[in-house]
Amino acid sequence: MSAGGAFGGNRGLSPVPPEKGVFPLDHMHLCDQEKKDYINCLKSAGHKSENCRHLSKKYLECRMER
Repeated sequence: MSAGGAFGGNRGLSPVPPEKGVFPLDHMHLCDQEKKDYINCLKSAGHKSENCRHLSKKYLECRMER
């Protein structure tokens, strides 16, 4: 039986960077306007995402750039 677990764990492992396609949270709010545009579009389109796909793409491009 090993002594490491959820509360002690293996402290010898080094952190691993996120995989490609994983974005950190937008703490600096750099893409807030794109996010608001997309959410407003969803609300006005009855939450049908296909109608707002262009804004979704714009938001994701903003997130990838910054």
